[in-house]
Amino acid sequence: MKPKLLIIDDDEEIRTQMKWAVATEYEVAVAADRRSALEAFRKQRPEVVLLDLGLPPSPNDTNEGMATLAGILTLDRLAKIIIISGQSERENAVRAIGAGAYDFLCKPLDLGQLMLLLERCVYVTQLERDYRHQQDEERPDLFEGMLGGSDAMQEVFRTVIKVAKSNVPVLILGESGTGKEMVANAIHRRSSFKDGPFVAINCNAIPETLIESELFGYEKGAFTGANSQRIGLIETAAGGTLFLDEIGDLPPPLQVKLLRFLQEKRIQRVGGRQEIEVEARVLAATHVDLTKALAEGRFREDLFFRLAVIVCKLPPLRERGEDIPLVAKDFLKRFGSQNGRDGLSFSPQAIQAIMRHAWFGNVRELQNRIQRAVVMADDCKITEMDLELESSVCPATGQANSDDPCHWNGPSTSQSLKQAREHLERKMVAVAIERHVGNVSAAAKALGISRPTFYELLNKLGISRN
Repeated sequence: MKPKLLIIDDDEEIRTQMKWAVATEYEVAVAADRRSALEAFRKQRPEVVLLDLGLPPSPNDTNEGMATLAGILTLDRLAKIIIISGQSERENAVRAIGAGAYDFLCKPLDLGQLMLLLERCVYVTQLERDYRHQQDEERPDLFEGMLGGSDAMQEVFRTVIKVAKSNVPVLILGESGTGKEMVANAIHRRSSFKDGPFVAINCNAIPETLIESELFGYEKGAFTGANSQRIGLIETAAGGTLFLDEIGDLPPPLQVKLLRFLQEKRIQRVGGRQEIEVEARVLAATHVDLTKALAEGRFREDLFFRLAVIVCKLPPLRERGEDIPLVAKDFLKRFGSQNGRDGLSFSPQAIQAIMRHAWFGNVRELQNRIQRAVVMADDCKITEMDLELESSVCPATGQANSDDPCHWNGPSTSQSLKQAREHLERKMVAVAIERHVGNVSAAAKALGISRPTFYELLNKLGISRN
């Protein structure tokens, strides 16, 4: 099969010229703006992307182009993106390289130079895939890009291997930041749908007024502003995998339509009458307690049983023991290489602080702390100060005071590990709420976690934000 190439440029004539120039060697897809570019990338998963930074609605600056670059790298951090720029835009192209682009070419394009660079990108992409496959085979603690030697993570890996062979829906449960989308990607890559697109939808990120048209698409004239037909994300996933993240936040009316799709494998676009058959593997994830949501009538029981044929539970980072330093060292190696600081290592005190920290934000929080430390460290040794994990400092107050309710020297002998953890969580959350006068955003930031994770802790511990 020919390698895939995505060309992103708002000039139709340039898109056509480049497409015809490389069509004999590459399977080419084109896009004119950020939205269509991200959709095409999700669907095609090309080896290489050619990106012009000047995209609508603001083609005279680089905002949309840089946002497109960031969006693609979010979907695949190893994506090879070549920036196409004019001589006067060289500074912007260099800035894009710093943001993760692979290389850049100046206009007017030299076809020979372009073909050589495309060939090299495809070659490097294949080497990276082969290396990842080799690592997976040689290291039992590395699986589809995920690290985990603990019993809990090894059980997750075994579950992925088993469920990937079938086509049944899988519900992935876990706190925010535990890697639910990575697990979904791993299932997709090992399934019979691996050659199709992987379409991820965050049900919590799309406004309720737009989510139906985003999921199911719409026909021209379906509502004011529907000037053309639009294919929805579910239809885009045909032949591949549909990943419904934060399914617990899906509005009840949409739960009914989704249930019908799961039962019949058919959808109707908004404003349409024709039923469209869509064959796709469905995976879902949430950090919400669906048992509680079912009891409160916020989530349909029939939809739950359709989605939860197989349930895969991800452990929080704080319960993964020996995995914590393993993941930390992997992040340190990666971010050190990206920032030209190879050879960095953790001090013994930093490792101890990492092991003591509660990691309410899970792997995402650990990644954030280490990325910061790599930039801020003055020495070749990362310290607990670089990580902002001083053992005597309360994350909620920033104070080192033995009288502070966050100061905790360990559980009493009469407490179980679970009771001791909840005791500490309750104190830290309560202090953060009090210090920030009920401001959830500020309290969550002080604890180094996201707002959804903070709300989850409030519900779990029965604490009022007031």
